[in-house]
Amino acid sequence: MKFVISYSCGKDSTLSLHKMIVAGHTPVGLLVMVNKDEKLSWFHGVDLGLLEQISESLEIPLIKCVSGGEEYHLELEEGLRRAKELGAELCVFGDIDIEEHMEWGMARCNAVGLIPYYPLWHRNREENTKELIDLGYQCVIKCVRNADLPQDLLGKVLDHEMVAYMKELGIDVCGENGEYHTVTVGGPIFHAPVPYKCGEILDLGNTSVISVTPKSL
Repeated sequence: MKFVISYSCGKDSTLSLHKMIVAGHTPVGLLVMVNKDEKLSWFHGVDLGLLEQISESLEIPLIKCVSGGEEYHLELEEGLRRAKELGAELCVFGDIDIEEHMEWGMARCNAVGLIPYYPLWHRNREENTKELIDLGYQCVIKCVRNADLPQDLLGKVLDHEMVAYMKELGIDVCGENGEYHTVTVGGPIFHAPVPYKCGEILDLGNTSVISVTPKSL
């Protein structure tokens, strides 16, 4: 079946995309919500230039939906309609076990006549993270919640050593509750790793973030 994925560029949406492609389904687009004020993706804060390069390496077109926040759900639904025009029957999400997130996604899909699908639903959080690493995906730590994780993890690639460290701290290694966010720049479904560079770290109070931008070859 043809599908669109609600794509944050993070590890969970990437694992969902991987599973759909391996199962033989065809992606028609990466639906990405863009903050019109900051010119970055919502929530993960991914640079738009990097997004373009990720799309090119995956050979899946971007469906960018620009929103100021209040009309977020309406802009997402418009993006889903555009995906339907490209032949999408399903919308895939990377949520794992937070019911409110699933219900919100289902409502958006129901509004436009797409089938919502959650490949990771109720799978073990730690197993998801370890599987992604074992598959060879390169997920760069983009954001950490200061109460949970130190800033020196920013810009590093998620690996098993880091997972073990998070377990020692008593942190959810999947980061499903916002403990950290990633941007995926390489792996099996990428035709080539996306060159990137890390910039300055910004302490925003509750969270700290690092800029991850395209690296000129």
